[in-house]
Amino acid sequence: MRKFLFALTGCVMTGAAALAASVSAAEAADIKIGFVTSLSGPVSSIGIPYDHGIKAGYAHVSEIDGNKITLIALDDASDPSTAAKNARKLIEEDKVDVLIGTAGAPGSLAMAAVSRETKTPIIVIANANLPGSDGAWMVTVPQPAPLMVSAVVAEMKKSGIKSVGFIGFSDAWGDLVYNALTATAEPAGIKVTTNERYARADTSVTAQALKVVASRPDAVITGGSGTPGALPYLALAERGYKGPIYGTHALINPDFVRVGAASVEGLIAPTGPVVVSEQLPDDNPIKKVGAEYKAALAKAVPTATPNAFSAYSFDGWLIFVDAAKRALKTAQPGTPEYRVALRDAIVSTKELVGTHAVYNFKPDERYGTDERSRVLVKLEKGAWKLIK
Repeated sequence: MRKFLFALTGCVMTGAAALAASVSAAEAADIKIGFVTSLSGPVSSIGIPYDHGIKAGYAHVSEIDGNKITLIALDDASDPSTAAKNARKLIEEDKVDVLIGTAGAPGSLAMAAVSRETKTPIIVIANANLPGSDGAWMVTVPQPAPLMVSAVVAEMKKSGIKSVGFIGFSDAWGDLVYNALTATAEPAGIKVTTNERYARADTSVTAQALKVVASRPDAVITGGSGTPGALPYLALAERGYKGPIYGTHALINPDFVRVGAASVEGLIAPTGPVVVSEQLPDDNPIKKVGAEYKAALAKAVPTATPNAFSAYSFDGWLIFVDAAKRALKTAQPGTPEYRVALRDAIVSTKELVGTHAVYNFKPDERYGTDERSRVLVKLEKGAWKLIK
């Protein structure tokens, strides 16, 4: 919070003047954001783009109605326990009004627990969900797995696929994708032949890939993210698998494309519209915001390539800015009252256009996206192409 000093220079400040100065100081109080991401460790391939996106958000909006925004960023090194410690430090020592973070569902859930305990709102930029009162202080920016996986299953059915093998992370994200797959594939007449798992830090999934191939599926879908998400495709290619391959929005990352190379060519996945914003019709409102995001990213991090993950944290920033404006009408930053007002404003967000979605949150729902937040894309010669 900015400090104001009043010097006595031979005159006496009247009570009215002092009150006016005090009000002015309060009105100019900084709004503090605590941001956590993974700049190192196995999740850094998505954590670094998240960092780029938050910098783009700050370049886009750094002041709200005369209140400057103070951004405090910390690296959790891809460790959920460090993510939780960072969240606690930001709240208890730095006195932030809101948290944004982190890369990966496990770290985000760890931060959300601290958020709930301290009654500090958190905007989660990984795909994580806590139902009921456990998640009362959080919202989640990325599209939920069922929404995105159902689009992939519809495409599989359209292509005549009758069976699909699954391999994904052995954590909350892998669970979300697998559960969404079984819930939508089997009613569509598609048999799920495997449920193979691996850790984000693993360097080989040969055994799992062999089991997937041995089940003789018509297609394969994975539940990974970032560069570790490329591992199954590399292993499948080494085992000679040549069938259709599918993924989720957690793979839409330049580093994933670079690491996967030829083994991920032809991959079909759902994603937010920002990834192919230039290919959207002009009347799509996301196209304009997508252009604003790319301009802000170029200004903040000239070397960064626009991608889905930096766009998620940019959208998190837009959600914060929209809510902070409304919360300022009832409370001042730096107070418990403002944190409550900010939480209430976030969970009542209405028709906010972002890069991935048009967001609508409710107090009892973590996700704020609908079918406007998804498109299907195919990787062709290293570039994502919109499937119309």
